[in-house]
Amino acid sequence: MPWRDGAGAPWLHGKFKGCGYRMTMPRQIILDVLSGTADHLSAEDVYHKVHNAYPSIGLTTVYRTLELLVHIGLIYKFDFGDGRSRYELAEGSKSDRHHHHLVCTGCGRIIDYTDFIDEEIELLKKTEKGLSEKYNFKITNHLIQFYGLCDRCQNK
Repeated sequence: MPWRDGAGAPWLHGKFKGCGYRMTMPRQIILDVLSGTADHLSAEDVYHKVHNAYPSIGLTTVYRTLELLVHIGLIYKFDFGDGRSRYELAEGSKSDRHHHHLVCTGCGRIIDYTDFIDEEIELLKKTEKGLSEKYNFKITNHLIQFYGLCDRCQNK
């Protein structure tokens, strides 16, 4: 798993300590689950994956841990309109994994896309610059979701 004893592990421990927390087994396991998938998992999805390997970790612990990880900026929490919060690892805008979401309102499918077109990149840069200047606000990241119908739902 990428978070265990790898290059990210000391940074994570430092991030927790810097925020006044310590790395615990449930926190480590939940980060491992999220780092091992490209899916947008709900708290229940995370719980089922964690519970299979570590039955002593309860659903309440998973909920609390996810909220803590959101609070300290290690994961993102999304509302894709299906009544369930979804989670994924936080990646900065400079990351290779930075992506936007296409959310199908028909079937609930979520498509991550990273193949940004040049016009989109220029528009985002211009928008971020304009907002930064207008509100004297330093933008460090952004999250974008588009809603519509996927190819499968359009063909029904």
